[in-house]
Amino acid sequence: MSYVTEPIVATLREARVRKGLSQRELSARSGVPQSHISKIESGSVDLRVSSLIALARVLDLELLVAPKKSVPAIQSIIRSSSGTHVEGEHVSPAYLLDEEDDD
Repeated sequence: MSYVTEPIVATLREARVRKGLSQRELSARSGVPQSHISKIESGSVDLRVSSLIALARVLDLELLVAPKKSVPAIQSIIRSSSGTHVEGEHVSPAYLLDEEDDD
């Protein structure tokens, strides 16, 4: 498996497990053969974009191509919306809504 695809494959596997789906159930819902899902998760085959899109949609994930310099902001938004951060670490929001003045 390529180091570039490892995080993508890990995210797909984690999302499948979190949704409580077996590879067979994911196959039935996505149209991607179970044997191919197994090979994707084990890293023995390159992940095709068509398979990635089909799997992501079933797993309630969205693919997005974003400018590289926007990635930190996007990751911050994802972390703050999912509530995942390092224990004890202060997480600043990527944006703030204007507060109404009571003056």
